[in-house]
Amino acid sequence: MPPELTAALALCRNLPSPPGIALRIIELAQDPEADITTAADIIAIDMALSARMLRIANSPLYASRRRIENLGQALTMLGLNATVSLALGFTVTQGLTAPGDGQDLRERAWRRSILSALAASLLGQARGLRKAEELMLAGLLQDLGILVLAQAQPDTYLPLLRQAADNDALVALEREHLQCTHAEVGALMAEQWDLPRYLVDSIARSESPAAAEDNFQTCVALSGAVADIWLSADADAAREHALHLVHETLQLDSAQFDQVLARISDALPDISALFETSLLSPSRVQQLIDHAQELATLRNLREMQDAAQARQRADEFEARANRLAEQAHRDALTGVLNRRQLEAVLEQEFLRATRHGWPLSVAFIDLDDFKKINDAHGHLMGDQVLRVFAGKLQEQLRTSDTVARFGGEEFIALLPNTTELVALEVVRRVLANIVNTPMAEVPDGPLFVTFSAGVATQGGYERFADVQDLLKAADDVLYRSKNLGRNRVIARSPGTAPA
Repeated sequence: MPPELTAALALCRNLPSPPGIALRIIELAQDPEADITTAADIIAIDMALSARMLRIANSPLYASRRRIENLGQALTMLGLNATVSLALGFTVTQGLTAPGDGQDLRERAWRRSILSALAASLLGQARGLRKAEELMLAGLLQDLGILVLAQAQPDTYLPLLRQAADNDALVALEREHLQCTHAEVGALMAEQWDLPRYLVDSIARSESPAAAEDNFQTCVALSGAVADIWLSADADAAREHALHLVHETLQLDSAQFDQVLARISDALPDISALFETSLLSPSRVQQLIDHAQELATLRNLREMQDAAQARQRADEFEARANRLAEQAHRDALTGVLNRRQLEAVLEQEFLRATRHGWPLSVAFIDLDDFKKINDAHGHLMGDQVLRVFAGKLQEQLRTSDTVARFGGEEFIALLPNTTELVALEVVRRVLANIVNTPMAEVPDGPLFVTFSAGVATQGGYERFADVQDLLKAADDVLYRSKNLGRNRVIARSPGTAPA
């Protein structure tokens, strides 16, 4: 391949689509009921647009662990809005504004590509292959090199297209004037665009059925000969030639071959409709382009709106989940941590204190004579006292400290990185404030409470094997506090005097 041609090919990325495809994409963009299947049906008969969608889906922008092998996978990954927006941008600017010179020649390539796509898929079905979508895509793209060459070197290549009577003559002219064929150019571009390997190989061998490595590549290589039946000046001769190749390489008889031709004929009205579009004037073309750009903008805005709403819903779900998780961690009556969550937090703090070598203090707190409150004023008043007490206790500790209801009228205060002496002073200060703060109003006046507490600390005076030993130590000190007359806080260390 000449270096100047290789350099020109490197700059060729945006290939034109049939004007009919561009108009169908505009119609699709206006349809509120459009779905990805409808979009796929349109894109699947345009080799330029199909190649672009595959290229984008396999690009780093959409890179995924899964290799995109066919158009269905590509469009599913991109999604409907992105697919339609990309299709609008690609087809309208290229399909409606493609230069008039050579339009009839490009149209012949477009027609052949669609016929070849149908032929490859139907030949594969007749041969028992179960890759209809991949066969159709490979058949569609086998003449990709024709569009590429017409776009990259129109002054050189369009005269060759006009001079060639058929595909074989075109290949001969390409070898003579370009030292390469459109199949080789198409395979090179497919590789540069990172299209699936089976497409690169199928395009490369599309002009040489004998070089095909399997029935898949054979179906693709023969599909062009089948397409030429509808494009040739001598349809009967083209049919005999295609039948000979199909029978020789795929072992299909004439009845099976005629079924393939009949099914292609059934699709001809839809194919012809793509090329019956007449664009009356440049002003009409510009109107369509402006309309398409407006539709693309609206779809992008809708996609952003949908994304914002989806993010909002996700945030709401996350907040709700967090609230539910928080509720599951909280004591239903008092709002402080419940015993189950306390165990988890205590385990974490115990491991952290052990790892870093800092102290961890635990205060086991029990309201004094709480049963008398329930007996005298009822359980609802007792519940109110517990709620108010828990809130006051939480208020007087640091945000890094943890308050939990252990059960009944028993509470735990967890004080990380706090020595036993400091913890003792903190809890005694809390007690001094609590005894002067009314927990509720009863007919006799304000209701006050006291509590007894025991403090134990991991680190310093002693080290415990686990959190259960630490809790038990604080509980033991609590009972000593109660036995000494309640309304007091004492610590486990023998150097701290009761108060």
